[in-house]
Amino acid sequence: MKKILVLHGPNLNLLGSREQAVYGKATLEDINLGLKAAAKKLKVRLQIEQSNHEGEIVDLIGKARKGFDGILINPAAYTHTSIAIRDALLAVDLPAVEVHLSNIYKREDFRHKSLSAAACSGQVAGFGVESYLLGLTGLAGILKSKKPAA
Repeated sequence: MKKILVLHGPNLNLLGSREQAVYGKATLEDINLGLKAAAKKLKVRLQIEQSNHEGEIVDLIGKARKGFDGILINPAAYTHTSIAIRDALLAVDLPAVEVHLSNIYKREDFRHKSLSAAACSGQVAGFGVESYLLGLTGLAGILKSKKPAA
């Protein structure tokens, strides 16, 4: 069974009470429960982590090379600022999908540039909680189509 590392970036632990007009009322726990249910249907295993610290996220990505087949990541604010996260994603050479609850391209100008998206197989943004589920479905599809190493 394929194993996916789910990484939630900074301030996502505040979902449900933070800027509900932008991010909705769902909590991080709600998102994680939805991901776990979807993972069962997709026949993939998840390990879910959240960190407000860039270095910790980079460490988690670096360790993913051993034991994971792909990464589902919401870098949150680090999307627009972290070359370190981008470089870590490139270094591990695992399929990754970037997700965002809001449509980052309809927000402030500084949010229009994702440094990490180019290191990912795809990006899903603007569908609220559904962004995570769409991203997970897409990543599971990529992993299922990947031929096992000989």
